[in-house]
Amino acid sequence: MISVVILTLNEEYNLPRCLASVAWSDDVLVVDSGSGDRTLAIARSAGARILSRSFDSFAGQRNYAMTAGELRHPWTLHLDADEVVPPELASELRTLAASNEAAFDVWRVAARMIFMGRWLRHAGMYPAYQVRFGRTAALRFVDFGHGQREVQPPEAVGTLRHPLDHYNFSKGINDWLARHLRYARAEAVELRRARSVPLRLADLYSKDPTVRRRALKQLSYRAPLRGLLAFLYAYVLRAGFLDGRAGLTYCRMYAMYHAFIGLNAMALAEGETAAAGSKESAAGKQH
Repeated sequence: MISVVILTLNEEYNLPRCLASVAWSDDVLVVDSGSGDRTLAIARSAGARILSRSFDSFAGQRNYAMTAGELRHPWTLHLDADEVVPPELASELRTLAASNEAAFDVWRVAARMIFMGRWLRHAGMYPAYQVRFGRTAALRFVDFGHGQREVQPPEAVGTLRHPLDHYNFSKGINDWLARHLRYARAEAVELRRARSVPLRLADLYSKDPTVRRRALKQLSYRAPLRGLLAFLYAYVLRAGFLDGRAGLTYCRMYAMYHAFIGLNAMALAEGETAAAGSKESAAGKQH
């Protein structure tokens, strides 16, 4: 009834937990980016099918699964290996897939960020939604920053009631930092693009939480002192202080990530200026 796609790269620690949470599916497809650990052996032992593809982007990997994965069911759920489907969400997905009157073709799901053994209810920006579930024929993605977005407009997307659990720090702080240093570059590119697009202030007051969150992100692209503002937003406005020591630790890391985005944006701007200067100099010499 539901196919499951899981993206992996050296996920021998996370994958067993993820696979166990979707054991109710008889069609699990692992799209691997070149793991050198026991990831593939674990997937095979659980009966999952495997496709291998060099990673280009999250949207690229997910779309490859949809077009080349020969998925068996009319509905598909997308996961990362460090995510877990709780029983309540699994039941909701199966009920929706069994219905002949589903209101939407694609659905977004919130994620509970698990850090230092607890759910970051406040600092983790809950509920932050991503489209991860939908009809196999309709579920496609486009690149956005370091992640992906759905191709459908917000009004064509349903919202699931129950969240999944995201163990974003399961490989340790250093792994998180290394990944987010890479993400910062992609987000900086998006930042540079977004500053040229007019901001729709009305979206900040939309009833749709995804529209509000994306508008707030657009607003943040225009703000100075990104790191400081990110900390104040997460720790004070989002009440991250209520998450205790875990909340404070995460908010500091969140601020650092946004500071790196700003630094990457500055480097891109300097590179563009230098390239433009070189072109002008070369043109002057020709004349």
